[in-house]
Amino acid sequence: MSSNDSQLDDAHWMRLALQLAAQGAGHVEPNPMVGCVIVAHEQMIGQGYHEQYGQAHAERNALRHVAELGKAAELSQATAYVTLEPCCHHGKTPPCTEALIEAGVNRVVIAMLDPFGQVSGQGAEQLRTAGIAVSVGVEELAARELNAPYLKRLEQQRPWVIAKWAMTLDGKIATHTGDSQWISGVESRAEVHRLRGIVDAILVGRGTAVTDNPRLTARGDTPPIRRALRVVADSDLQIALTSHLVETARELPTLLWAGPTAPVEKVAQLRSAGCIVQVCPEPSRAARLDALLRFLVTDHHVTNLLVEGGGGLLGSLLELRQIDQCEVYVAPKLIGGATAPSPIAGLGLAMLADGPHSSSVRVTPSGPDTHISCRFSWE
Repeated sequence: MSSNDSQLDDAHWMRLALQLAAQGAGHVEPNPMVGCVIVAHEQMIGQGYHEQYGQAHAERNALRHVAELGKAAELSQATAYVTLEPCCHHGKTPPCTEALIEAGVNRVVIAMLDPFGQVSGQGAEQLRTAGIAVSVGVEELAARELNAPYLKRLEQQRPWVIAKWAMTLDGKIATHTGDSQWISGVESRAEVHRLRGIVDAILVGRGTAVTDNPRLTARGDTPPIRRALRVVADSDLQIALTSHLVETARELPTLLWAGPTAPVEKVAQLRSAGCIVQVCPEPSRAARLDALLRFLVTDHHVTNLLVEGGGGLLGSLLELRQIDQCEVYVAPKLIGGATAPSPIAGLGLAMLADGPHSSSVRVTPSGPDTHISCRFSWE
């Protein structure tokens, strides 16, 4: 087999491993999504992915699959394709490098090294020291795209921010009187509930919390994968004690992010109602919002943060360069009106060149609506 053929085969098997890894979305966070395919004599003899946080990693699941298929004798001639560098430390599970070494695999192909401090090249080095051939970088861009939220959390100590809104063809999210239910159709709203069910936290601003009185829960025919932390950025704690969010705070975790001017009595009342109330001393709205993003990572291990408005909050996130992904549902409707709100408010960007670059765009029908999913790069 030529080196070009070998590289094509490596890419083929790694793409399959990446497809497996993606099945862990919503189940494994704050861990990364990882897939593993084991191949001997140009045939797959085992596969696996990290299925659930705290449970077996992809490599161990794939090796178990090999054993179940009665193919363990072929491992000495096998190549393991792994989408992320195997871990080499004891966490909730034993090191995957240890499992690969004990299994006697001949070669390990890794899509990308894991920047996590307890791995960061050490896993690959352990495998090489054990006499296993190691290749790194096959389908690396695809692996980075898959785990972009994990990488941002590690590198920036900020969550991956997903901005979501529904709007009309003329870019309005409500009429000039504030009427907005419902701009999007049934299918689009069902997709939003699915999205709520796989993220770690859902954030809204004070205006949305007061005006819409949302529950910010995932509802549908199937139970949500995750129970998201509900978060309200409300500097002066104007949210009502009778709101849905406050009344259900003992059942569903609810964080209220307040500013230094928040009334002490209201803080006490909301805490008594079961809310988590954090008073941030930062004087500016932008600084408080950035502090919230860091707090969600350090104190609540949030990887994916869904932001459902309003426009002021999304405008502040845009100015902080902290919108990483948009999920937009465009309804075939018109509202008009100079004062009717648009999705992103605030000062806005001065120049087009100041904005992010789209790294991937997907457009799909959603009942009568059009769903646009877009990821951004700020570099």
